Amino acid sequence: MLENDQSAFQGTTLGVQNMNTGALKYLILICSVAALGGFLFGFDTAVISGVVGFVKSEYAMSAASEGWFVSVALLGCIIGVAGAGKLSDSYGRKKVLLLSALLFTVSAIGCCLVKPEVELLWFRFIGGLGIGVASMVSPLYITEFAPAKMRGRLVAVYQLAITVGILCAYFSNAWLLGLSEQSARFASEGFLNWIVTAHVWRAMLGIGVLPAVIFMLSLLAIPESPRWLMMKGQKVAARKWVYKVNTAEQAHLEMAAMQDGVHQSTGDKTGLKELMKPIYRTALIIGLVLPALSQLSGINAVIYYGPRILDAAGFTLGGAFGGQVSIGIINMLFTFVAIFTVDKWGRKPLLYVGAGIACLALIIIGFLFYGGVTEGPWILLFILIYIACFAFSFGPVCWIIIGEIFPTHIRGRAMGLATLSLWVANFFVGWLTPILLDHAGPAGTFWIFAVLCSPTIWLTFKLIPETKGHSLEDIEAYWLNKSKVNK
Repeated sequence: MLENDQSAFQGTTLGVQNMNTGALKYLILICSVAALGGFLFGFDTAVISGVVGFVKSEYAMSAASEGWFVSVALLGCIIGVAGAGKLSDSYGRKKVLLLSALLFTVSAIGCCLVKPEVELLWFRFIGGLGIGVASMVSPLYITEFAPAKMRGRLVAVYQLAITVGILCAYFSNAWLLGLSEQSARFASEGFLNWIVTAHVWRAMLGIGVLPAVIFMLSLLAIPESPRWLMMKGQKVAARKWVYKVNTAEQAHLEMAAMQDGVHQSTGDKTGLKELMKPIYRTALIIGLVLPALSQLSGINAVIYYGPRILDAAGFTLGGAFGGQVSIGIINMLFTFVAIFTVDKWGRKPLLYVGAGIACLALIIIGFLFYGGVTEGPWILLFILIYIACFAFSFGPVCWIIIGEIFPTHIRGRAMGLATLSLWVANFFVGWLTPILLDHAGPAGTFWIFAVLCSPTIWLTFKLIPETKGHSLEDIEAYWLNKSKVNK
């Protein structure tokens, strides 16, 4: 059993109590720009909930084809993540984020304009590549820039950006749907009529070009990760940015810790083989299993197929879209719980409470569908409870933990592997949910998600250490010390 005693951590805990206002503002600005990758991640994955019904009807898709239309972007995510880790370790975090912004832009334009189904699928795939790259590199960049005492909150801001992106997608879909029903606003012929009235789903997908371009331009104004610079031997450049966002005393401690981390990994050319060593075996298990469980709990079944699920609960199309907006609002608001508590209470308590209540809510939703309780607000209420629990536990804590537990010299590739696990699980959820809804029904579908969610409690108790308040180098030393103790 992995001990979770905080005394197992060695090293200096870095604080931010004396950080000046200018440094704090600059730090928040940098992390907010990186978090725009999360916004696009959330927007691009959630916008499909309003699109899929129209596309299914227009192209006469079967349930399997519908699932493929949703999950082809997830396949792109898997491939994007698989390459992003090595690319970010080789070329830097910032350059790879710029690549993701370009992919988002191309995808939004293509999905809006192309006509053949196969071309639409290809541009969805390209968007998936962008999501996969951003989903790995954005939290990685924030993790490497943030001081230890603020790391949990700042990485949770990335999750907040995802929820804001999801909510904006829901509002955008609902607004465009309403606009399309007011056909008198547009001429009977012309481009706007074609994408807003005749094919509103094209406008829903195409509007994503606006945040994608903003993300691309904003990235030009932020620096490279100081830990990546240090890893590449660019000590002067790394020192500049560490001192820019810390007090002199804190920056000195941070630089010393980073230098020690580089010395420990000097000459290591083994890449991911390092993770297979006994010293990091537990970190690897956590990094592979926790992200997969976060998706197998069914969160994206609700995000992608919310209107269909709510339709089965007795909502009209407009009411289902409204219910989806409610889901987006709760998802965003309860992320603030994590932001304000994760560095105070820790990672593990949030996972215990969130996973436990989420499991219970999924079971109750299944019984409500099984009993035919589709009158009143009950199904939506428990879906919102489930979403709230995910928003303050699985959602942010997963990204925080997988950004913390790996050593600096292979963090990009290791985090890429962890994020790959997340997207593989997400792919199967996106692909199989329509089939499960057709064959197992909503009740069976939610019970399956409850069963798949439950192992998180065991994983949290048995393997995950509490990492709040400790530097990344302290956490790396933790695994080394535990390995020596267990010999």
